[in-house]
Amino acid sequence: MLVLGFGAIQFFRIDHTNPPINSSDTFESAVLVPPDIALILGRSCNDCHSHKTIYPWYSYLQPSAWFLRDHVDHGRSHLNFSIFNTYDSKKKRKALEEICEEVEAARMPLPSYLWLHRDAVLTANDGKALCDWANAEIERIE
Repeated sequence: MLVLGFGAIQFFRIDHTNPPINSSDTFESAVLVPPDIALILGRSCNDCHSHKTIYPWYSYLQPSAWFLRDHVDHGRSHLNFSIFNTYDSKKKRKALEEICEEVEAARMPLPSYLWLHRDAVLTANDGKALCDWANAEIERIE
């Protein structure tokens, strides 16, 4: 019965398409993103916080795909690099502050994401670089 149930839920797929990206709405249009920071964000943040999600093999298996879809939707609702330039100045500053806070508290990237994405682990140097950069951009926005 369990096998039958597992087989049946495979017919309920998630949408693997990303919304279109308007380059004038992006993070890079709003703030200065040096290459080293772009690499860190691309490796550790983009899957859940942009419209550049790369869907891995397990996104084709239920129920893990539903779990993944929920994380991506939740991540994008809090911070979305693909629409960052549509945020007002206050929201941009707050988002940059939260990047640093979440990284320093080791809440981001999510530990559950890191189980299968070991390349997304942030080193102490990565965290410091992100915070230094975010703080400089907050001042620049003000």
